[in-house]
Parts: sequence; structure tokens; C-alpha cells
Amino acid sequence: MNRYWDAANYLTVAQIYLQENALLTSPLTAEHIKPRLLGHWGTSPGLSLIYVHLNRLIRNTGARVLFVAGPGHGGPAVIANLYLEGSYSEIYPRVSQDPKGLLRLIRQFSTPGGIPSHVGPPTPGSIHEGGELGYSLAHATGAVMDNPELIVACVIGDGEAETGPLEGAWKAPAFINPRRDGAVLPILHLNGYKISGPTVLGRQSDEQVMALLRAHGWDPVVVSGSDPALVHPMLAQALDSAHARILQIQEQARHTSASTPAPWPAIILRTPKGWTGPDFVDGVAMEGTFRSHQVPLAGVRENPAHLAQLEAWLRSYKPETLFDPQGRLVPDLAALAPDADLRMGANPWANGGSDVAPLPMRPLENYAVEVGTPGSMKHETTKPLGEMLRDVYTDTAHDPRFRLFSPDETNSNRLGAVFEVTDRCLMGPVRDGDDRLSPNGRVMEVLSEHLCQGWLEGYVLSGRYGLFATYEAFAMVSASMTIQHAKWLQHARELPWRQPVPSLNIMLTSTCWRNDHNGFSHQGPGLIDTVLSLSGSVIRVYLPPDSNTLLAVAEHVLLSKDYVNLVVVDKQAHPQYLNLEDARRHAAAGASIWHWAGNESQARETEPDIVLACAGDVPTEETLAAAWLLQHHVPQLGVRVINVMDALVLPPPDVHPHGLSEPDFEKLFTTNGEVIVAWHGYARAFHQLLHGRVNPGRFHVRGYSEQGSTTTPFDMVVLNKMSRYHLALEALHRVSGHFDGARELADHCRIMLADHETYIRQHLEDMPEVREWVWTPPTEIGDAP
Repeated sequence: MNRYWDAANYLTVAQIYLQENALLTSPLTAEHIKPRLLGHWGTSPGLSLIYVHLNRLIRNTGARVLFVAGPGHGGPAVIANLYLEGSYSEIYPRVSQDPKGLLRLIRQFSTPGGIPSHVGPPTPGSIHEGGELGYSLAHATGAVMDNPELIVACVIGDGEAETGPLEGAWKAPAFINPRRDGAVLPILHLNGYKISGPTVLGRQSDEQVMALLRAHGWDPVVVSGSDPALVHPMLAQALDSAHARILQIQEQARHTSASTPAPWPAIILRTPKGWTGPDFVDGVAMEGTFRSHQVPLAGVRENPAHLAQLEAWLRSYKPETLFDPQGRLVPDLAALAPDADLRMGANPWANGGSDVAPLPMRPLENYAVEVGTPGSMKHETTKPLGEMLRDVYTDTAHDPRFRLFSPDETNSNRLGAVFEVTDRCLMGPVRDGDDRLSPNGRVMEVLSEHLCQGWLEGYVLSGRYGLFATYEAFAMVSASMTIQHAKWLQHARELPWRQPVPSLNIMLTSTCWRNDHNGFSHQGPGLIDTVLSLSGSVIRVYLPPDSNTLLAVAEHVLLSKDYVNLVVVDKQAHPQYLNLEDARRHAAAGASIWHWAGNESQARETEPDIVLACAGDVPTEETLAAAWLLQHHVPQLGVRVINVMDALVLPPPDVHPHGLSEPDFEKLFTTNGEVIVAWHGYARAFHQLLHGRVNPGRFHVRGYSEQGSTTTPFDMVVLNKMSRYHLALEALHRVSGHFDGARELADHCRIMLADHETYIRQHLEDMPEVREWVWTPPTEIGDAP
């Protein structure tokens, strides 16, 4: 095993430094060295040590192990081990186990057209992007949910352990049910240093670190040392004991009924940073210090002494005893790797799972809201979705492959129907007064957006389905995770061997427009901006205006693969507009003219005088009210109303695949007409979407502008100048020509805005004219409110 470890370390160093002479069959020269030295050596020996010992465990026990490398820049070590076990060459036949393939292996690392320096989508056996630290343990935890035979060995670097998401992820024992889930084996690798300084846990005693893990429910052991002859047997014993304990916990739970958190094993591994590398370089300590973090010998092309030291370092592993003349690992070492899909690089769960069944969906007619006259009745928009998810839970009870994740907000988000068939998950005693709480629950509530999203990412990347529902403003807490996941999907789509995986579905509720008992801190539609900036090949943004359109969107996104789907919809009672048939049609189109809301049907053959467009539930209601005012007061004014539900129809088709062609875009928004837009988010995001369209300056966007606090619903739109009265005034300002009634309507709007400000301060609620307003055809009404 030590020789196998030598082989992995040798290939790691070769990837960082060499472009020729892969097995040192001749003396090393400057020409053999890459012109740019990139990569990270410091964490790599520890990763290879763990990998070698996991191989031993798998061969001895047949365990199915998924490897998550938290120290992601240890990429060359993981690649080296994948190459040695043979799984890498099966995925990439050009990187064959012969001299040509070995040369390609070392030349491709961190070079143009090659592979990145960290573990990522091109790495077989990986579900974890190692670029941004903090998410490894959350991903590992999500992967074992409803995956009873899987063990995820999660290596956590002590630098990564300083991040907030990782610190929160230690809570996993409170949510892993050994009766139905797999097991996470955390291996906290303390090599003591980050890039240029010590780590917090690296400087703490074994007792302190063990106390931290014990407080979260783990049962840790320490493996520590710098002598391989001592560390190898200690780590082997620790892994054997951990595996035996995992099986014991699971067997006991599966034959009885687990109700308390299991003391899951964990390993604290202390080894030197840059172990087996140069002790000193130019008289400065290297091994066991932060200086070994990246490239210990940086001047080998220019400095003959450094070149000689590199050659001595490489030859210290005795490559001639590890590889045969054809560049293959010698047989006695190759026999140490597992076979077939027991190899960690070939684990099916790292590539979309194994024969995962599709998600069953009952007909949407079971949940549809009956809509009469559009806008004439209100309903809590997300409530039917909760009923739909309830039945998904029911229909997957025999083969669990769906979970809802939410930061303690399932009922708040009006999705509580799921509790008719399942509970909140928590390992621990249930007390009197607890509501729908049990170890067997499959609704995952924890007050951490990082954990909810990280668990879901691990869940979907291993082939299952889910939804993360959270308050809109606080989805920004995990916005960086959304970015990283989108980057993963974008790259994975380019790899033909990567199987499609269920989409990452994020639903934002408690939106910026409806914070009736929350303040300014709860207002922030910024995740829309974040997602819109990502690659159009993998992102989608939907703003359903009512329950039936939400159902149509939910059905689509839950069944979709390889996307980040952002669904923005408020949970409060809102007007309902479209029956299910129309909702499906509207969802498929992405944007539609709502003819019933305008007056173009009144024998108009020319384009409308003004276009009112809206995206989002509150903007839709205000736009319809503005259209009502315009048509009632200025009946000769031609008004068109457009609802945009798929934000990505707005860019040109060369920017996003959902983008409307220019003729179709003009059919909706006219060729040169002025368009008044009520937009759910920041106005800049809508303008960004229009970039590349002809004459985008004709779109005048009202959206959220960082105004408001705890106030009435209508006051929020007034403060942000997106109210019906502001929209009507903007429309009157933009139309050409004279229209009877226009001046009177403008006066009416200004009076109503003034009256509103006085009324809410006196009565603490919105005016009846606003509060009780419902859409009715303007021609059927007498005096306008």
C-alpha cells in the first residue's frame, strides 16, 4: 500500500511539473518542465493516502463508496488515483495506460485544452466541484439520503472547515436516518495550514476538535503522524472500525426503529502538509508548512539546483519499481484497486445514479384552481403546489426519490399539504406539542439556506429529484452555490459520458412585494439578477402569475434535467387569471398577449397606442389595474397587455435558446411602440434581458428599487413607483397624440396617490378602492375607483 501511495504521489508531482519524460527514463532537463507550473501539492499526499486506504476497505468488504474531495485543488491526486485504478482511461481512452497515455495524463493537467487543477465535472466519480470551499459535507449528506447502501467518504480540509457552510454541515447526524439512508464518513484532514497561514482547527488540540465533532453527534477517532510506517496501520484500523460501526448502526436501525441520532464515526487525520515533498527549499522549511501549499519548487526551469531537487524528489518514489516499461502499474500494485463499479471513479451514483426511475406526476387537473372571470377571485398561489407535492411523496413512498428542502418555512410557504403524508425529519425524541416531526419524515427543514441547497445538490447530482423553497431575499445566502452548480451543469453538458441529472429547482416565495409583517431586510430580488448572468444553456427563470401557471411550471421543472430552474412566486392570496388549459398554453409560450385585458378586439387593425407588459404576480395585478384605468378613462386609447412568465423569452435567440425570434418578439411588443413594464425584480435585470433587441430604449421598466419596509401591500408598489397609478401616468406620458380623458385620468392618479398616503397612516391599511379592487371588463363598469 505504501508503494501504491508512492505511485499516486509520483503521478501527482509529474502532473504539476512535467510535460515530457513522464517516467524519468532519462535525466531530467529544463525542457521536460512545463512553462507554467500550476496546481496544489500540499493537500495531495493526504488525499492519496485516504484514497489508497479506501480502496483496501472496498476490496475487503465490497462497500459501495463515493469519494468527495473537499480540498478540491488536490485535483492531481484524485486524477492520479483514478488513472491507477483504470477508471480514468475507460472514460478517456486517449489517456491510456501506456507511455502515450501517461504522457497525455501529465500534459493535460492545468494546460490549454486540458483539465482544471481541481476536482470537477471532468473528474470521474465526482459529484462535487472543488473550486469554492465549504459544500463538501452538505453534498455528501444529500447524496446518502434515500440511498441506503451508499457510503460517502468526505474529505474535509482544515481550511474548508473554517467556512460557514461547512461549519453548519456538521449537523448531519440529526438528519441522517440509518434505517433508510446511507452513511457519511467525514475525514477531517488537518495538515495545519491554508495558503499562507495556519488553520484554526489545525492549531487546536485533538481533544478540542473531537469535542466539536462530538457536540454535533459524531464519534471521532484521531489518526496522527508523519511516519508512513505508523500512519498506514492506524488509518487502516480506523477505517475498518468506522465501516464496522456504520454496518452495526444500520443493521440495528433496520431491524428496530431508529429514533435518536446515531453516533456516526468520523476520522480526524493529522499529517504534514506537503508530506513526502521537499523538506527545505533554499534553506527555508517547506514540508509541514504553508509554503508547500501549491508548487514547492517554482523555479526549476531557470534554477539548476531546483531542477536537481525536483529530480531527486521524483526519484525518491522509485518509479522504476512502480511502473513497467509500458507505463502500466506493476501487477502486484494494480491488484490493490477494486474491480468494476466498486472503483470509486466508476461509482454509478457519481453519474446520475443507477436506473433511477422517473418522477411520477398525477394529472394537474387534480390540483387546478377553477377560474371564472379572470382576476375576479383570489387564492393562495402556492397552496395547490403543496397538494401536488403531497401526491409526489405518496407515489414515491415505495421507492423514495423526492424530497422538499426548506429553512423552517414549509407551512409559511403554503406547502403544508405535504404533511398529510410525511413529516419533518429530525433524529431525536418527539415531544408533546411537536408538529409533524419524526425520524422518518422526508421534509428537510433546517434554518440554513446553505444546508438546504447543498443537501438538494447532493441529492439531485446522485440522480434524485427535489425542490428548495425559501424566502426570496435570503436565497442570496446561497447564491454562490447556485453559481457553482450552474457552472457544474454547463461543463457536464459538454461531457458525453455524464448522464443528465434532475434539475436544481429553487422556488422563491415571501417576495419583496409582500412582506406584510417583515421589514426592509426581507426584500431583495437579487437572485434573479445572479441567475440571469449565468450561461443560458443551463438556467431558466419563471414568474408564474397565478396557481395554474405555477402548476404547469412545477410539472415542467421537476421533470427536467440539467438545469437550474428559478421559480419566483408569492405565497399570499393573489388574483387568479387563467384556467389550466390556458395556463399550460401560456407556460409553453413563455409570454402571451392577454386579449381579455386589453381593448384591441374593438375593431382595431393598427398596432396599439401603448403596450403594458408585466412579469410576476404583484406586477401583473398592478398592470391589469392600470390597463383598466386607461381603458375606462381614455376609451379611445388602444391598450395591449402582455404577461411574461418565462423571463428568458426576452433575449434574442442567439443569447438564450428560449429567446423569441425577432418577428415573434415584434408580434408581441410591436415594432416601434412604447412599452411600459412592471417587473418583479430590479429594473436593470429586465434591461439586461433586452440587450441585443432592436430599439430596447422603448421599454420603460418599473421594478423594485430598494424602497419600503413593514407597510401595506399597496404601499410597497407605491414606494417603488410601480403602482397602477404610476403605470397609468407613465403610459399617458409615453403615448403620442391627444386622447380625450387623458388629463382627467392623470389628475385622478395623482389624487389617489396623495389620498393613499394619508389613508394608510390614519387607518393602517390600504384604501377600499385598492383593497377591494378586482378585474372586470372596463366597459361593464360605471364610475371608476
